[in-house]
Amino acid sequence: MILLVGLLIVFGSIVVGYTMHHGDLAVLVQVSEFVIIGGAGLGALIAANKPEVTKGVIVGMFGLLKSDPYSKKAFRELLQALYGIFYLARKDGLVGIEPHVENPETSEIFGQYQLFMGRQHGVELLCDTMKVLLTGAVEDHHLAEILDADLESHEDEALEVPHAVTTVGDAMPGFGIVAAVLGVIITMGKIGGSPEVIGKSVAAALVGTFVGILLAYGVFQPIGNAMQARVQGEMSYLACIRTALLSFARGDSPMTSVEFARRNIPPHDRPSFKELEDLVKRRT
Repeated sequence: MILLVGLLIVFGSIVVGYTMHHGDLAVLVQVSEFVIIGGAGLGALIAANKPEVTKGVIVGMFGLLKSDPYSKKAFRELLQALYGIFYLARKDGLVGIEPHVENPETSEIFGQYQLFMGRQHGVELLCDTMKVLLTGAVEDHHLAEILDADLESHEDEALEVPHAVTTVGDAMPGFGIVAAVLGVIITMGKIGGSPEVIGKSVAAALVGTFVGILLAYGVFQPIGNAMQARVQGEMSYLACIRTALLSFARGDSPMTSVEFARRNIPPHDRPSFKELEDLVKRRT
């Protein structure tokens, strides 16, 4: 929603400013220029990326219309979920949590945390690592290496989507120039005609440059940055799980483990220690 507000301000400011100078909006509607720029951008996106990344761009753009999945509420529930599973593991032993980590979809514990269950990568990271701990054959420093490798590979993959968007955005001014040059070529064929006809043709050609620059800095760059911010939010979320798991694996209490996790939450989303105590008391 915030993205839409920002884009409306961008386009609204341009339209209002243009009309204040008595500009004719109809002149800006050059369908052929839009086809050239849009088609070239789409083709470049498809040619430069794997199908999964192209699909991720489309899904990610629609995802930006929804609320942030890694909000303060999501982090608070994550702390509760971590405490709940660690508390049970400390109370009943690691064997007691085996049914829950083997089938989190049917777990009564995880069923209490719908926001957490909606974060697939978080669920997989927690459950897969707890399964590793169940084997009892992994030392702390090896566990850290496993988790670091997991998070690094996931971040690299997740960043492919915003990088693809920003790359296409960087190319938009160039595609705009291509459209403008083609318009100039058409205009050259009209030399000798009336000044009015030539003027309209030149104006239509310049629209290509205008649209290319506008899309680059007013649309694609904000969208790419917004997608990257979502990735950063997810990585902070996963980092909380990583830190809590390492703390629990070395023998810290459930409360200490979730406190370590709390310190990984970005400051503007981080609950206070008193809020953390209140959160875990509700689940004990």
